[in-house]
Amino acid sequence: MVARVSSLQLFTRVARTGSFTTAGKEIGLSQPSVSRIISNLEKELQVALFVRSTHAVKLTEAGEDYLVRIEPILGALEEAEHIARGTGELTGRLRVGVATSFATREIIPRLPEFTAQHPNLRVDLVLSDSRQELISESIDLAIRYGELRDSTLMARKLGAPRRLVAASPAYLERAGTPRIPSDLSNHQVILGPSSVGSAGWVFKKDGKSLSVRVEGQVMVTVNEGATAAAVAGMGIISTASWGCRAEIESGALVQLLPDWEIGTVEVNAVLPSRHSAKRSARAFADFLVKSFRDYED
Repeated sequence: MVARVSSLQLFTRVARTGSFTTAGKEIGLSQPSVSRIISNLEKELQVALFVRSTHAVKLTEAGEDYLVRIEPILGALEEAEHIARGTGELTGRLRVGVATSFATREIIPRLPEFTAQHPNLRVDLVLSDSRQELISESIDLAIRYGELRDSTLMARKLGAPRRLVAASPAYLERAGTPRIPSDLSNHQVILGPSSVGSAGWVFKKDGKSLSVRVEGQVMVTVNEGATAAAVAGMGIISTASWGCRAEIESGALVQLLPDWEIGTVEVNAVLPSRHSAKRSARAFADFLVKSFRDYED
């Protein structure tokens, strides 16, 4: 039983690293030993788990399905061992899926405090600006923005930062400063992932709503790029406050139309259902909730 679990753990490391050599180095095995163990596992299962080439090792479709089912089981076994020992110590691996910009600006600066509390826990930050799926991508906890569609997940709210519009001092000196939302129709706008869609940008004040159609010469698919374009003087951005807070504080960007509201963006940490979520994922969610208590602004 112990040998089988070890072979499954090795299988997951090969799958995640895409290399027999790298996976072997992590646990002190040679490349031939790793290859032999994986081959024996495939013989037992009577299915090929990997496609091997001289340059890479990739999962087959059967291997991908097997990985999705095996990783939660290994995580549960690992957690059960720690509970049985009664140490309460968090170990193993925690995979956190998060957008690159949010990770850089908000998660990574907070991470040293959490890892210092749990020195034997390995944290893998899986950075992607695409929506990450917990099960198929083996993500233990993901940061999601906006309305949550999957009711089977456990969500912990981190905050609801305000949206705002901003531009660089150089752009405003060149193009002028908009005084009311309708002025935006005469300005260059940087369209990014946080930009409101075809209805335009909707502003609210004193119970009234105003929709403004905007045009942009530049469109950027990630928030960090949109913010950088605004700092470079290419136009006006609309984003959540977390996406440009440092630039506003430094003066690299200036908030515009502060008396008008343009909505909020809810930020949640999501995990599998309570019974299947890793203890380390629940602990990290608790840590983030506490850390982000001052998040709403």
